[in-house]
Amino acid sequence: QVQLVESGGGSVQAGGSLRLSCAASGYRSSTNYMNYMGWFRQTLGKEREGVAAIDSDGSTSYADSVKGRFTISKDNAKNTLYLQMNSLKPEDTAMYYCAANLRLWKTCAPASWYAYEYNYWGQGTQVTVSS
Repeated sequence: QVQLVESGGGSVQAGGSLRLSCAASGYRSSTNYMNYMGWFRQTLGKEREGVAAIDSDGSTSYADSVKGRFTISKDNAKNTLYLQMNSLKPEDTAMYYCAANLRLWKTCAPASWYAYEYNYWGQGTQVTVSS
């Protein structure tokens, strides 16, 4: 069973940093393609929004609100996705989710910003930034 497990959330003051991790397990890399992975966030009453995404070739993309502050990366040997968050702002407060597009086929499409394109999700980790 495929699992994505996030960690690294917590409470921090504005201007601080956090590093989120997402460990993926339960799949065979020989028969499955991890086409792309992403980080999303959600606050109460709002839709889940894409924060950052990374393709299988390492190409990255970011939401305008986090460009220059957040960095997405992955360690393929450890099957782990990261999100380094610097210069955090109170508006970054949200539940952060790791997501994966893991299929039996390889896609040539770039990483998607649409949540429905991701078929596996982690349980979320809370990030709270105080002013």
